[in-house]
Amino acid sequence: MTKKILIRFGDMMLKGRNIGFFIKKVRAHLVSRLSGMNVSYEFTHDRIFIGYDLNEEDEIVSRLKQIPGIYSFSIVYVAKPDLDDIILKAIQVLNIEMDVPMVRLKIETKRHDKKFPMTSQDITQKIASPILNGADKKYIVDVKNPEEILYIEIRSDVAYVHIKSIKGMGGFPFGTQGKGLVMMSGGIDSPVAAYLSMKQGIEIEMFHFESTPMTPLESVQKVIDLTKKLAIYTPTGAIKLHLVPFTKLHEEILAKVFDPYTITVMRRMMYRLAEGYAKKKKLLCLINGESVGQVASQTLNSMQVIEAVTKLPILRPVLTYDKQEIVDISKKIDTFQISIRPFNDCCSIYVPKAPATRPMEVYALKYERDMDYDNLFLEALQNIKTLEVTKDFNFNISKYGFTVSEALALYEKEMMENDHYVEAK
Repeated sequence: MTKKILIRFGDMMLKGRNIGFFIKKVRAHLVSRLSGMNVSYEFTHDRIFIGYDLNEEDEIVSRLKQIPGIYSFSIVYVAKPDLDDIILKAIQVLNIEMDVPMVRLKIETKRHDKKFPMTSQDITQKIASPILNGADKKYIVDVKNPEEILYIEIRSDVAYVHIKSIKGMGGFPFGTQGKGLVMMSGGIDSPVAAYLSMKQGIEIEMFHFESTPMTPLESVQKVIDLTKKLAIYTPTGAIKLHLVPFTKLHEEILAKVFDPYTITVMRRMMYRLAEGYAKKKKLLCLINGESVGQVASQTLNSMQVIEAVTKLPILRPVLTYDKQEIVDISKKIDTFQISIRPFNDCCSIYVPKAPATRPMEVYALKYERDMDYDNLFLEALQNIKTLEVTKDFNFNISKYGFTVSEALALYEKEMMENDHYVEAK
């Protein structure tokens, strides 16, 4: 039997006159992700049909689930546009795809070719009995509350028969909503926030604050490995990861800020740095994994004081999710086991015993006036290092030294000709 894959779009179909732009983006992402595979394409105004080698079906299905903008897709069986062949293929589809007998079934026909000499309803009435009688299993006809629907689409030169739909990522095509900077920790929440941002069409870059040797290089490795997992959702299969040297600022905060306010001031410094870099690179927003009430810095009072230092929009995709919902998504995208590795980053090490949950900006400003952070900011921004991370990026940073700067210097020397390394501008 000849099979194809039918691609459907979801929210994009609401875009009116701009729909062509969005579909073009999905097509480009699709072709990029399936490059090197034995596939062919048929593009229509609202769907995509993919012809493929049956031996590659599982891999193609896996990749299609990783493309933002695809609402769902189905494995469709190809028939001739005549009733006898449609009946034959429909019987075969039921025998192959359906595991359970006595399912409540509906047969639904859609006649795209209006020259076909019968209406859609007449076709269904004509073919229903031969299909049900010819199937190996017995089915109950239920047109109002079916458990499964056997779909038949008739076009001018071909007919398609299918029964199951596979859910895609949904959302909007990658990059159609502009670019954002993800404040990336090694925890559970920020990788999920990054994934949800890509799902909604935002092109992302990662911004990670590292405090080596105060924090272990393994905490940076976590972020590299998390970025590898997320890179599969991009058309190029790569994401830029910016490593921000935060050690001197971290030490300054611990030395000069009243203990309950260290997290508040630290987050304010991070926002300032992220905004400065985002504006320089013309990125449109900051993105993080904050969820209301999970930790002291994520109370509404804390968020208000912390975000007061920036004017860029701040997106919090998991803002109203509870922890289990975030964990479920992290397991789905295969980041959970990496996130729970026992290595602290600068946001989770030296946490005050009683952090302020209702901080006041006047006190945050008071402690910040005692700091010489302007020069430290400039130094940090000038020494950012950028890795272009792909799913196949094979780099264990902990093998190269005790600090990120030391490790990357050795790595750069060893891999000068390797395209994975990009000097930050």
